[in-house]
Amino acid sequence: MTNQGLSESELQLATSEAQPLDVPAQPAPEVEKLEDAPAPPQPLPNLDDNSLYIHRELSQLQFNIRVLEQALDESYPLLERLKFLLIFSSNLDEFFEIRVAGLKKQVAFAREQAGADGLQPHQALARISDLVHEQVSRQYSILNEVLLPELAKHQVRFIRRRHWTAKIKTWVRRYFRDEIAPIITPIGLDPTHPFPLLVNKSLNFIVELEGIDAFGRDSGLAIIPAPRLLPRVIRVPEEVGGSGANYVFLSSMIHAHADDLFHGMKVKGCYQFRLTRNADLSVDTEDVEDLARALRGELISRRYGDAVRLEVVDTCPTHLADFLLKQFSLSESELYRVNGPVNLTRLFSITGLDSHPELQYVTFTPAIPKLLQNSENIFSVVGKQDILLLHPYESFTPVVDLLREAAKDPCVLAVKQTLYRSGANSEIVDALVEAARNGKEV
Repeated sequence: MTNQGLSESELQLATSEAQPLDVPAQPAPEVEKLEDAPAPPQPLPNLDDNSLYIHRELSQLQFNIRVLEQALDESYPLLERLKFLLIFSSNLDEFFEIRVAGLKKQVAFAREQAGADGLQPHQALARISDLVHEQVSRQYSILNEVLLPELAKHQVRFIRRRHWTAKIKTWVRRYFRDEIAPIITPIGLDPTHPFPLLVNKSLNFIVELEGIDAFGRDSGLAIIPAPRLLPRVIRVPEEVGGSGANYVFLSSMIHAHADDLFHGMKVKGCYQFRLTRNADLSVDTEDVEDLARALRGELISRRYGDAVRLEVVDTCPTHLADFLLKQFSLSESELYRVNGPVNLTRLFSITGLDSHPELQYVTFTPAIPKLLQNSENIFSVVGKQDILLLHPYESFTPVVDLLREAAKDPCVLAVKQTLYRSGANSEIVDALVEAARNGKEV
């Protein structure tokens, strides 16, 4: 077909189809985006990196610091805050008796291998010393500057010697004469009387003397061990100390009347101190034929293990503190000077004041399951159906009752129980002892 045979309009259409028009290109249709592809896997951490690990002992200390901080929480009743402060002391005692003692053993036996965190035992001990010194100082500041002033506002007072009235002084003198002096035995230090072996965590006093004693000796120094049966905090009668709950420390009484224990001599100074020893049990069960006998021996010796910490009152002169450190083979870093009683845990005796219920939590009484509330034999009840006890919301008494009945039930041949940290007057231990006496395998 030629151009001559086309109309004008057909010719224009043919031309437009033959030659591309100069128009912008249309964008390509959007394609739905796919989700981001997963990131490539991260490389595994280097398990030899020391920064990935926390030293066990330092971690335990950090936990205990959090316990101490509860004493500053004003949302708790005041005596509950005091409990937290005392728990901090109790935890530290165990920490030194077991953890610090273990690290010191590693150093003594030249087992200086670093742990996963990269710390060698002597490095860990140095960090522990720095941290504990800081926190113990903080603890006594909380006690003296926060808790004791707050307790005084509620008429719970610890009366220091400088604040004793004439009535209190007279009462203290009589109490010392009748209750303390008869059972205290001062020990003079001289060539014929070496330094005594002091019990772990016991309260003691080092006394600096001047003059000649009744036997013509010029010892210069003496030790006064305070018997454990003596209360460390003594309540002053209201007719003597006035209204409220007023207390004096045993240490203050001994300080005030130390002269009465050394006739003919002058007391230049009397300072309380407390020694913490290694109390860890170490028994090789493979080489011991009689484990019970070996444990009895360890329980006795743990009271006189190697020294691990010395606490002294902050007014103790340097030369006396150095003398004590030498006696116990301790270094300066293991000395802790405190502004108050050296054994704060004995203050637990005043945390349950009946006269001040508003300063403590209401005592919680655990419930006894209904099935066990009658006098029916516990074995017959359990024989009918299982009973689940949820502690501490439900009472532990049914467990004790179960053991007591098992101890006297002729059908019971053996009682198997794992105990951890039984109390001084444990009902469970009493039940197990009774079972053993009745011929059962315990």
